[in-house]
Amino acid sequence: MYHTWMRYFTPSPVHHRLGLVCLGVGLQHGTLPTVGPRTLDHHVAVVIGAGGGWFRGADGRRIPVTAPALIWLTPGVPHHYGPDPATGWDESFVDFTGPAAATYTELGYIEPDRPVVPLSDTVGARAAVGRIARAARRGNPLLEVETAAAVHELLVALRRARADVAPDGDPVLDALARDAFQPLSVAEHASRHGMTPAELRTAVRRAAGCSPKDYLLGIRLGRAKELLAATELPVAAVARRVGYDDPAYFSRLFTRRVGIAPVRFREQQGRSVPGGWSHRIPDPEHPPTIAGHAT
Repeated sequence: MYHTWMRYFTPSPVHHRLGLVCLGVGLQHGTLPTVGPRTLDHHVAVVIGAGGGWFRGADGRRIPVTAPALIWLTPGVPHHYGPDPATGWDESFVDFTGPAAATYTELGYIEPDRPVVPLSDTVGARAAVGRIARAARRGNPLLEVETAAAVHELLVALRRARADVAPDGDPVLDALARDAFQPLSVAEHASRHGMTPAELRTAVRRAAGCSPKDYLLGIRLGRAKELLAATELPVAAVARRVGYDDPAYFSRLFTRRVGIAPVRFREQQGRSVPGGWSHRIPDPEHPPTIAGHAT
């Protein structure tokens, strides 16, 4: 016996330009019938919240699935799966497509080579699926945009919930961020963490979807933007604070990656604050307000 609820959508070509669009959503549980063998032309994230079963991909291997887990179905890849008939499973699924799927794949959020992914939990993913399900009510004029936004949220939630990723952050990324403003090469960073450059590249690519150089550069340029926007430090001083002894090189790098020169960026922002900005992260449940700072 099983219970199932699902909706399917057909977003317009304009909505596809959002990058991702939702094609369908479903919530079901019990001893569901097997799916496939079949091949789809779009992506599906199948989130297993309880129970267990099996998955068989293009290579014919039968892979056990034990909740909490994610099953990735990717375009053009044959698949066949189903729950254990003795126990069944709880399943939620989201069908999606769009040009941004290629970027999420490149960044490691979607893993075609790993169709079954153990998860630490399904709370965040099920919340995103729930938002899609609520948006799917009949006559919702915001349907396509709301569901597209929730697909982005779902991919982030699934990436965060991967069982091989620490919930509080990756230790390699934490260490790189801590040392990001020191004038160190990638090889020197690797040596500090007892790794070869190749091992560091693999670890960062898996955790952040980019090279160590790009990861460090993103942190440095982010801090440089903050200093340019919030202080009156000379550009040369900003360069030194983020790890560049050569201000001319820093300016060229900043211009190439940001699109405008550091001085022009500062002029655009016009946010100079005596003493700089606070580094405290506001509580999203209690953000700063005028009333909250009244004396």
